[in-house]
Amino acid sequence: MEQRKTFSKAFKLEAVRLMKAGEKSVSQLALELGVRRNQLYKWAAQVERDGGESIGKPGRKPKADEDEVVRLRRELARVEEERDILKKAAAYFARELP
Repeated sequence: MEQRKTFSKAFKLEAVRLMKAGEKSVSQLALELGVRRNQLYKWAAQVERDGGESIGKPGRKPKADEDEVVRLRRELARVEEERDILKKAAAYFARELP
């Protein structure tokens, strides 16, 4: 079984810079650098997303925003449920009793 290649952060950033320069096709650049073409696109996406902060850390994905979105959706659902309960209670007590 072949050992996984590891590349330094500087190598990855330089590869993305060369890719964006557009002097060579992405396929040709990948062949010269000894990486897969889709890996170059993945590194470029990481640079776009977080300025390359996660590019040197394998397996690390920026989840802070995703976690916050999930938390806020849960909180919104809870608040909407509370609002609906209060609406029903207000309607009940607003009715005139005989």
